[in-house]
This record gives sequence, structure tokens and C-alpha cells, in this order.
Amino acid sequence: MANNFINKKLDITSDATLTLYTVPAATTAIIKSILVSDDSGNSAQLTITITNASGAVFSLVFQKDIPSAVGGGQPSDPTEILTNPLILETGEILKVSASAVNRLHVILSAMEVTPRTVTT
Repeated sequence: MANNFINKKLDITSDATLTLYTVPAATTAIIKSILVSDDSGNSAQLTITITNASGAVFSLVFQKDIPSAVGGGQPSDPTEILTNPLILETGEILKVSASAVNRLHVILSAMEVTPRTVTT
């Protein structure tokens, strides 16, 4: 099996639900960390959902309060969303939204596992 370490970053600049990560074909993803920080000085709420291959939507986090940044325009200390690794399968989509735009940054760290190709 081949392992590929990745990270995805997103600045939530829209009031839409945004795709943070989609698991590629023939891949299983082990999500190790989802960090969220505020960069505006105003608190906001984060929602994270997972859409599976058949289109069903599952709530991972619903309106979680993310602490506001301290003065001087510095980002807040990041909030870790996961307490244990999260496994996503081929085609599953991790989406995020915030209660206010231009406030939250999201960073996902994962390992993608793909089957080993055997040639003869």
C-alpha cells in the first residue's frame, strides 16, 4: 500500500458550504487533525459535514463555537476538532461552513492510503 501525507487549507470567505476535501478514487483517508482558528477578533460557529458516495449527509460538528482572536489582528489559538482519527472512504466529501464569513481558517491533515500496484 502507498501512503501519501496531505494537508488542505481553507479560508472560509463565503456563506456557502465549501468543500474542504474529497477522498480520491481507490483511496482511504485517515484524517488525523482538523484545526480551526479565528483571524477576525469576532467569534464564529463552525459546521462540518461528511457526504458519502450515495449522497447522504452526516453531521460531524454542528455550530461549534470557535473562540475569537485576541487583539492586534493575530489569529486565535487553533481549536482541534478531532479527538480520534477519522476514516473516510473513496468519494466521501468533507464540507465546512461558518456562521460568519472571513473569520475562520481550517486546516486538515490526513494520510491517504491506496492499494499497492503489483506488476509482473
